[in-house]
Amino acid sequence: MLFEDTIAAISTPIGVGGIGIIRVSGKEAISIVNKIFRAANKKSLMEVDSHTITYGHIISQSGKVLDEVLVMLMKAPKTFTREDVIEINCHGGPIPLNAVLMEVINAGARLADSGEFTKRAFLNGRIDLSQVEAIMDIIEAKTELSLSQAIGQLEGNLSKKIKAYQDALIQIIARIEVSIDYPEYDQDEPITNDFEEELRTLNNELGELLKTADTGKMIREGVKTAIVGRPNVGKSSLLNALLEENKAIVTDIPGTTRDVVEAYLNIDGIPYQLLDTAGIRETEDVVEQIGVERSKSSIEEADLVLMLIDSHAGLLDKDQEILSKVKGKHVIYVLNKSDLESNITQEMLDEYFNNGKVIRISAKEQSGLIELKQAMKQVVMKGEAQVKNEATISNQRQKQALINAIKSLEKVIEAIEMGLPEDCLAIDLHDAFGHLGMIVGESIKEEIINQLFSRFCLGK
Repeated sequence: MLFEDTIAAISTPIGVGGIGIIRVSGKEAISIVNKIFRAANKKSLMEVDSHTITYGHIISQSGKVLDEVLVMLMKAPKTFTREDVIEINCHGGPIPLNAVLMEVINAGARLADSGEFTKRAFLNGRIDLSQVEAIMDIIEAKTELSLSQAIGQLEGNLSKKIKAYQDALIQIIARIEVSIDYPEYDQDEPITNDFEEELRTLNNELGELLKTADTGKMIREGVKTAIVGRPNVGKSSLLNALLEENKAIVTDIPGTTRDVVEAYLNIDGIPYQLLDTAGIRETEDVVEQIGVERSKSSIEEADLVLMLIDSHAGLLDKDQEILSKVKGKHVIYVLNKSDLESNITQEMLDEYFNNGKVIRISAKEQSGLIELKQAMKQVVMKGEAQVKNEATISNQRQKQALINAIKSLEKVIEAIEMGLPEDCLAIDLHDAFGHLGMIVGESIKEEIINQLFSRFCLGK
């Protein structure tokens, strides 16, 4: 796709720094920058080789030197956008950067929209949509593991796998369409015998890929972890102990925590968004009531719940009420105050904790925290959903497209079992192919593309 206009934007964060970069992309990028750049070697940028850096100064229309710069010139198609690209390396700081940017705009470029450089890379075929999403994931990565997952996707791990699945479907579709167009060459046995097992294998592989979806999402966004319990069981103490800092206020007064306190914890590369919630109880305090309601909402939205119980006080009626609210969630039952005598029996564990994971800790004495962190990690890295640097479904859009592809293949397999004619199979096979294509951005609606790129900053 050829864009007629040339865009420009500041690509480095706003603020004071050693270096700031202005990126210019488009068919007039070189000639526009050449109007305002005076090279120390007196050469025109039109004569400079691709992928080289030239030292000089940016000059205003009045002849004033605006900044001493390095200009990196990259000619199409070997650039991020597959257009001619210029990157002007200025001194960092908003004043010189904005002065140079305005001079680039005055010379003929226009200010880029949010994410427009990446959008051009996508529309020009440089990257697919899953790689676009990976770029944002790299920028927003919270841990080395989430960074590794995003880099793998940017390198095309998911794209290559989806392409292989699409190639397999095309081979099957071609066989069916040949059979429909040339029935005189039909074999004695149904043509479906040639690829039924292949379809089942493919559907199983799609199912295995789908298993990575929830794990991939949690590694990318963080595992939303709600610490819940009645007042004064040690929720804030547990938060502080896990973070190894005094993040939340701790007192002996019930109802100290009035709102949800958030913090991030890194456990072996997995980010956990810890939510220290208000103690759940009946209260006449209006402010505390709001905190309790937010605690209940946190349980509903959480990927993981740490249900905290005072083992010394025993299992109270208030604890049992909260236990009923966390049913159906990934729950780790945390028995606090293990440094004191426990009044929770094995019979209670068997009756109320549904054979769930139980960890005994003492937030005060900092004991049992290693075991708790390992249990939290196992919620994410469980079974075959463990994430390596391989193809991973990392967001809801990709997950839904994959689910739709699996449903279409299941219809095909069901039609084969029912002995339906080949032309009935082709429709659902084409649907499966299309749904897989949506993962990498084939035939996707323009509004979805625009919404995705709006998340990017101006210089990306």
